[in-house]
Amino acid sequence: MSTSLDKKRQKHLLSWLKQQAKQHKHLLKLSVLTGFISALCIVAQAALFALILQDLIINQVNVSAIFTPLIILASLFIFRAVLSYAREQVNFLLGQNLRQSIRQQLINKIEQGGPATINQHTSGGLSTLLIEQVEDLQDFYARYLPQMRLATIVPMLILIAIVPFNWAAALILLCTAPLIPIFMIFVGMGAADVNRKNFKALAYLSGHFLDRLKGLQTIRLFNQGQKQTEEIHQAAEDFRHKTMSVLKMAFLSSAVLEFFASISIAVVAVYFGFSYLGELNFGAYNGVITLFAGFFALILAPEFFQPLRDLGTYYHAKAQAIAASDNIETFLTQNHQQNVHDDSVQAGLTIDNINTIFAQDLVILSPDQQPIVGPLNFELQSPFRLALMGISGEGKSSLLNVLLGFLPYQGSLKINGIEFETLDIEKWRRQLSWIGQSPYLLNDTIRNNILLANPNATEQMIDNVIKQSQLKDFINQLPNGINTAIGEDSVRLSVGQAQRIAIARALLKPCHLLLLDEPTASLDKQTAHEIETILANNYQACNMIMVTHQMTQEMSFNQIWRLHNHQINLEKRE
Repeated sequence: MSTSLDKKRQKHLLSWLKQQAKQHKHLLKLSVLTGFISALCIVAQAALFALILQDLIINQVNVSAIFTPLIILASLFIFRAVLSYAREQVNFLLGQNLRQSIRQQLINKIEQGGPATINQHTSGGLSTLLIEQVEDLQDFYARYLPQMRLATIVPMLILIAIVPFNWAAALILLCTAPLIPIFMIFVGMGAADVNRKNFKALAYLSGHFLDRLKGLQTIRLFNQGQKQTEEIHQAAEDFRHKTMSVLKMAFLSSAVLEFFASISIAVVAVYFGFSYLGELNFGAYNGVITLFAGFFALILAPEFFQPLRDLGTYYHAKAQAIAASDNIETFLTQNHQQNVHDDSVQAGLTIDNINTIFAQDLVILSPDQQPIVGPLNFELQSPFRLALMGISGEGKSSLLNVLLGFLPYQGSLKINGIEFETLDIEKWRRQLSWIGQSPYLLNDTIRNNILLANPNATEQMIDNVIKQSQLKDFINQLPNGINTAIGEDSVRLSVGQAQRIAIARALLKPCHLLLLDEPTASLDKQTAHEIETILANNYQACNMIMVTHQMTQEMSFNQIWRLHNHQINLEKRE
């Protein structure tokens, strides 16, 4: 059962959301400015309309005398419409830019964390985080944040406009205005927590459903279809109940807003009604309450509460954004290894070659700073071809992830005598190639998948790596050749064919260190032998670290390490 968001956490998340908006504060100011100008137009319209009624009813002027005020009034209506359109565009742009910025931060974080981050979350959960939860920030930035400023500015402007004509009407509005935010606070106290539970339910449902969909064949094989269907139904029902709770909160807040706004406007109307009947004789400075003052105040009374009503309407957007930002902010502040930029150190890095890899008391950590393997002590002198062996769970892949810059560590890890943490991680990764046991290929053509390693590669370069990876015969049999789409999750390829494409992609990127994470684990003996032969023939002059469970003659390793009880046992092989 998920815990509730405490007030301190909600305040922190609200501050974080506002901090994100600072990078686009010019759009926020423009939105508030257009809203303020629109409010000035409303005051001018109310004054003109009240003046026209005063002249027609009380002063009995000719209709032609009010022609000019009518033209101005119509012009103000048109100008307000243009302002409203402009403000909507600015608000949408503000929300869009901030959503793009936050989504880019999330993508950068996933890229920085690599497999270590992805493996900690379900595909559905990450999709919900990147899509639904980021989208739910739109109304906060496009609606609530600008309205929060206008909810203070516009009522004050209207009070200033009414006071010179009738202080009593202004006093009534001033006294009743706090009722709306006070009761909104009471109604919305649990709104953020309700929305947060709704997001948790959605993330669970998305991840649960997508994972079961991917494992549909296994579920049917073990006759677990009915059980999984019931679990999905239960998750959907839980999401439905939590969604209804959010809607109930939104409807309740709207009802509270309308009730108190209507009561306040009614009190103003009653005051002027009794004043015109002669029952009340206060409020006017000269003792006479004019028709102009009454109409002016009554026209502006709904506009006085409109910013507060709009703020209340968008209040659920604030609660929704706080709930969504809880997961987003937590994800962005997770501890992953950070690249420390030090130009003086980077200048000493030998970019053209990797001479040594040295580790002393190296403890590899998980993204949440828990030890995985270590302390490890080793030194690799170029050239090396290392086989890293051991049973599953010993931390072999974790060592590769450290070298890829995807996991944090304690102790010392040096490349060419330079501490790994101080390297420019982007420049370092340009020296590496990596092939895993389940290569990820895009739902695109074979050509575009190979070109991921080098988008500027020539046709001759592509043809060379196709020949080197023994893909030529296979591609020639395809109807569209190298431009054949491979389908989602490489459904049109065998595992061996997918691995050859991954090798061709790696060959297109020259490297100084090749990292292999059990590249033949999912292959039959014959295909595994062919893949190992391709790797051995094409990476003879390259440093290599290969995670494997069995030794092969093809790879010609000159060192063998066995990880046991999270420690390295070294073996030499000539």
